[in-house]
Amino acid sequence: MKVAVIGCTHAGTTAIKNIVDLYPEAEIDVFERNDNVSFLSCGIALSVGGVVENPEDLFYASVPQFESLGVRMHMNHDVIACDVTNKQLQAKDLKTDKHKNYSYDKLIIASGSWPITPPIPGADLDNVLLCKNYDHAKEIIERSASVRNVVVVGAGYIGVELVEAFEENGKNVTLVDSEERILNRYLDDIFTEPVEASFEQRGVQLALGQTVSQFEGEETVEKVITDKGEYNADLVVMCIGFRPNTGLLNDQLDMLGNGAIVVDEYMQTSAKDVYAAGDCCAIYNNATKQSAYIPLSTNAVRMGTIAAHNLMRPVMAHPGTQGTSGLKLYHHNIASTGLTESAANLAGLTVDSVVYKDNYRPDFMPENAEIQLKLVYEAETHRIVGAQVISDADFTQAINTISVGIANNMTIEQLALTDFFFQPHYNKPVNFLNEVALKAMAKDAGKTQKQAVLF
Repeated sequence: MKVAVIGCTHAGTTAIKNIVDLYPEAEIDVFERNDNVSFLSCGIALSVGGVVENPEDLFYASVPQFESLGVRMHMNHDVIACDVTNKQLQAKDLKTDKHKNYSYDKLIIASGSWPITPPIPGADLDNVLLCKNYDHAKEIIERSASVRNVVVVGAGYIGVELVEAFEENGKNVTLVDSEERILNRYLDDIFTEPVEASFEQRGVQLALGQTVSQFEGEETVEKVITDKGEYNADLVVMCIGFRPNTGLLNDQLDMLGNGAIVVDEYMQTSAKDVYAAGDCCAIYNNATKQSAYIPLSTNAVRMGTIAAHNLMRPVMAHPGTQGTSGLKLYHHNIASTGLTESAANLAGLTVDSVVYKDNYRPDFMPENAEIQLKLVYEAETHRIVGAQVISDADFTQAINTISVGIANNMTIEQLALTDFFFQPHYNKPVNFLNEVALKAMAKDAGKTQKQAVLF
């Protein structure tokens, strides 16, 4: 069996490791535009901030490692044509410009995503940078060393992590985003407000609700112009978001409107013997019960594993995702899973929510910390569809627990009665996960009583 893999970051790397183990006789050809594999881009901010001293530590696999297993690694090769009907592809060696055709029996597309780059005048000036791969990481680290004023465009996870890193490195930092608050897609406002306050206390300028219209400068960027103001900039990092890198397969595979490849639960695309995994494709969202584009490394790793297992026949189905993620900014420990209240409404779900806010230990304990936990659930069925947590202490693992609950269609009643241990060092007699669900039940009971009075 000849297997071709396009792309070798998280999905590709995981797929290759599994193919080698599952099908020892397989001939594997891997095509990667870069000269490295398995780069953990989520660690770029840690590297910028000096937490990770060597960016080369942000890899968990290597080209020599795969080559020692008999994998043919075509590095610095760009696949420029792919015929899924005749099982042929053409790759260009980016170092020599030579083209070569390859055939395959099975194809795994793990081409990932690429940063969104709007056509902003001045975007070609020096020091206007993207943030995605290893080369970007090295460039950001190198160029930021000698600059004073940094503007980050985009207040998603990568953007806010970079803002923290730059600020802690003594830079004057401005964060620009067209939304009115940071992390708008991942957290509701009561969770973003304390983080915004922390940024402002440390001198970060929040230019929210503003759209970039132009970058100004002679050869190197000097100013960022928005529809509401202008900001000095020696360095700009664009973190607006990502789109699937799937243009190669246009008109050959079923895709969502944004170009994300549609796959079934076995990672099979609409073309026979063609599989897709990672940021290039859509995935089933257990909260909405629909396919969605959720580019996360955790999703990519699972999808790469599943694609490899199903190459010969469908044996391992994808369980769906909740889009679970975590974030640490300064003293804030934050995590979320499923849908925010606003995202649930946009998805057409009728939801309700409750917020639990209290110390996590009994009052007699000498040390304590406050936890704030929000639960989002369907109003009619009581099915849990989302949760968020923030605390100075680390309760992010609680969100993993609720993620399992969402995957299994857990209701607020079931969570309220779930068996969690009690020990004063760690929690109260009624665990905070039980408490937030009990609060939801009480809220619903109150509504029922009001309705009974009305009738």
